[in-house]
Amino acid sequence: MKKIKLNYFVDMIMALSFMIASVSGLIFFPFSDGVRRYISVDFLGIPRNNWKIIHDWSGLILVLTVVLHLILHWKWIVCMTKNFVRRKKKDKC
Repeated sequence: MKKIKLNYFVDMIMALSFMIASVSGLIFFPFSDGVRRYISVDFLGIPRNNWKIIHDWSGLILVLTVVLHLILHWKWIVCMTKNFVRRKKKDKC
């Protein structure tokens, strides 16, 4: 797979997992403390326990894709960091 396609695929999976983790996190937010966390909440017909599983897995996928994204862009990150530190000659990244 070409690097451009791999970057696109990783970024799309990262964006999708971010959206899913965010939405599922917002579903839990009002019920996060005390006894209310034991209330069974069905949202979009999906029980709370299933939302927790969705939230956990999407969060894990998000972390893995962020790490992969950083690995794929490591040379660029190093080059840009060097450019910020140097004051004279700038390298093209």
